[in-house]
Amino acid sequence: MKLQVGDKVLVTTGKDHGKRGEVIRVLPEKNAVIVKDMNMYSRHIKPYGGQAGDIKRQERPLGMGKVAIINDKGQPDRVGYKLNKDGSKTRIYRKTGAVISSKTKKEMKSTKKESKK
Repeated sequence: MKLQVGDKVLVTTGKDHGKRGEVIRVLPEKNAVIVKDMNMYSRHIKPYGGQAGDIKRQERPLGMGKVAIINDKGQPDRVGYKLNKDGSKTRIYRKTGAVISSKTKKEMKSTKKESKK
């Protein structure tokens, strides 16, 4: 997948057209991403066992074709790859050619733990 958790994206179609947000989850099997506070839907929960009913709002997945990554200049862009001499790939912005800084899985876990405290 060209997008990763933490990337800033612009929604290009749908009811949230023109809004910017951050990718919070990537679903490669569906070729979709979940963007924070975008594509919100309401789920009605019936009262049961003495608990009151509730309306829960949650994000639903957006297809990869409906979002564009935001480059370092604040413009919508596409993601490309550059092969390094050691054989590893680096993500780059197509318009500017700048390298996309991405956090490793360890860094993502450590920021989640800090935010919960």
